[in-house]
Amino acid sequence: MKKWLLPLLCLVLMVVLSACGAKSQEDVVGDLNKKMDDLTSYKTKAKMTLQMGTEPQEYNVEVWHNDPDFYRVELKNSQSDQSQMILRNKEGVFVLTPALNKSFRFQSDWPKNSSQPYLYESLVQDIMEDPEATFKETEEHYVFETKTRYQNNKMLPMQEITLSKEDLSPVTVKVMDTDRNPLVTVEFSDTEFNSKFDPDSFDMQRNMEGAQLDKETTAGVDEEKSQDEFAVMYSNDAAAKLIEEKMIDTENGQRVVQIYEYQSAESTKRFTLIQETAEVMPAGAMVSTPVNGEPVDLGYTVGAMTETGIQWTHNGVEYMLASSELTPEEMISVAGSVQEGTMVK
Repeated sequence: MKKWLLPLLCLVLMVVLSACGAKSQEDVVGDLNKKMDDLTSYKTKAKMTLQMGTEPQEYNVEVWHNDPDFYRVELKNSQSDQSQMILRNKEGVFVLTPALNKSFRFQSDWPKNSSQPYLYESLVQDIMEDPEATFKETEEHYVFETKTRYQNNKMLPMQEITLSKEDLSPVTVKVMDTDRNPLVTVEFSDTEFNSKFDPDSFDMQRNMEGAQLDKETTAGVDEEKSQDEFAVMYSNDAAAKLIEEKMIDTENGQRVVQIYEYQSAESTKRFTLIQETAEVMPAGAMVSTPVNGEPVDLGYTVGAMTETGIQWTHNGVEYMLASSELTPEEMISVAGSVQEGTMVK
């Protein structure tokens, strides 16, 4: 054998052996399937960054999940210390706003009815259900690109999901628009599989009271600001045009009523946006409002969506978007675009 041939053969052998250690997309999907079969619960923390407005918004997210259907998702705005919680237990689905001592209650399939970028099993489902998902392997990660399953938001059609090779835990998720710009980025940390929970870890009353004891959540309403003043918001959706605005005096201060025209591809539609200072319920008098609809993620907050509108609270203000003409996707787009304008007293 010629002297130069032996090193070449060794090099080829090393490449072949390396390739033998690599996993195919089918292998990793099979591992994920087994992971889900063995998974009974988990806890994880994440930082979620939204690029949908004029300035990036950052949220700290903490997720608890206990098989089969119990969830606790806490979202805190790192800039304003606003806090909300999505809770699912045997009584239903709740969206809690601890600073106001209020909650919405749903009879809903959440989170099974849509992609959820901060829920591990939702990401695995996205990977498994997309026959056109792409796959690549890096030194430490498996990276999938899949379609999303957002029922009412076609503006975010795809996502990049990065998993750890070590234990298939989530590392990052980038949810992208049609131009492949990442509008939602979730960076995970401290994932713990098969966690242990107390019997009342998902109890609504306990979680509401616990959140209210947290200084970061009870600081959500500015105590120095008068209850009858707030910053009026406006829709910045490119298709929306404000045509009328009026102020109405109420027992709690001012109510702002705005009427918009919305130019869709088919026709000109109308919607109304109402905003007023949210009433803070006293301790021991929590209000839980039943909603015949679904919880909806607006980016900066979680709202309650019905067939004809969306209701939400943010920074101590209650909002109601109402329209019999807008589609669900258009309502979400409008509600997610609401930005600060001028102060009303």
